[in-house]
Amino acid sequence: VMDEHLVVGLSAILLLGVGAQWLAWRLHLPSILLLLVVGFLAGPVTGCIDPDHLFGDMLFPMVGLSVAVILFEGGLTLQATELTEIGGVLRNLLSLGVIVTWGLTCIAAHFFLDLSWSISLLLGAILVVTGPTVIGPLLRHIRPRGAVGRILRWEGIVIDPIGATLAVLIFEVILAHEAGHGGTSIVALGVLRTLLGGGLVGGIGAGLLVLAIRRYWIPDFLHNPVALALVVGVYTLANLFQPESGLFAVTVMGVILANQKAVSVQHILHFKANLQVVLISSLFVLLAARLQLKDLRSIGLEGVLFLGALVLVVRPLSVALSTFRSDLTGRERLFLACP
Repeated sequence: VMDEHLVVGLSAILLLGVGAQWLAWRLHLPSILLLLVVGFLAGPVTGCIDPDHLFGDMLFPMVGLSVAVILFEGGLTLQATELTEIGGVLRNLLSLGVIVTWGLTCIAAHFFLDLSWSISLLLGAILVVTGPTVIGPLLRHIRPRGAVGRILRWEGIVIDPIGATLAVLIFEVILAHEAGHGGTSIVALGVLRTLLGGGLVGGIGAGLLVLAIRRYWIPDFLHNPVALALVVGVYTLANLFQPESGLFAVTVMGVILANQKAVSVQHILHFKANLQVVLISSLFVLLAARLQLKDLRSIGLEGVLFLGALVLVVRPLSVALSTFRSDLTGRERLFLACP
């Protein structure tokens, strides 16, 4: 009975996700909107899908692997030649923008949500992420012209591993502080392990795939399965070396494959793009289904003020500082400032 219940749940998630994608296409609406609505109706409203009951401890590892595949596909779309046009703004968004977003979100969480400074710092680190699972589908729907689309695509993909690493390091610093240890060495070591370990593992994964394709060690029909297996292996190995560095590793792997000239990876990109649609559809239905009605009722005025601060103050100020003296027009900056 349990197996049948799991099969029904998996089938419902896939059917609802793909169905919402199709309906969004027919109605010319952002797919994320309908995916969230469908997940919310299937989860807390009707109780048809309970992700925690269905998957138990497997839920978050499944989500992590799915995000890894999505980031790898995103990395495959990033061309280094684009950096000559958008490199300055992107660098600012990923450095100054992250710091501003993290600091202001921390302050807003402390005063509006009445959280401790340590928890506010952790929440701020988590919320610096714009996320490829959100940005990618929105960009496909809106199709912005010029540099803004490329900036948002690069930021959405690269900032995800940055935010994940930052959140893990802040959490470790909080634990070390409570235990009476210093946190500076933890941050430095964590960043070093993520950059070296994640970068090295991702580079090795990309090199192995290129070598295998170039030397004809694998037949054409196994290119996509082998690439997927390598992505999962790279993600897992990097995470064993440094928690949450797997996302950075698969992003590096995707970017290296996209910019090398030894072999063509267009067929892998097309396969991963199709797989990404299925994964994003399922993820949003799953995550929306995990919401609880009681949690939504408890948001209150403080929660509204906090969200308002993020939308109306934090993101616009971060973008304004990051694009200062850039060649972007006022309309392009306004578009970037919309979270």
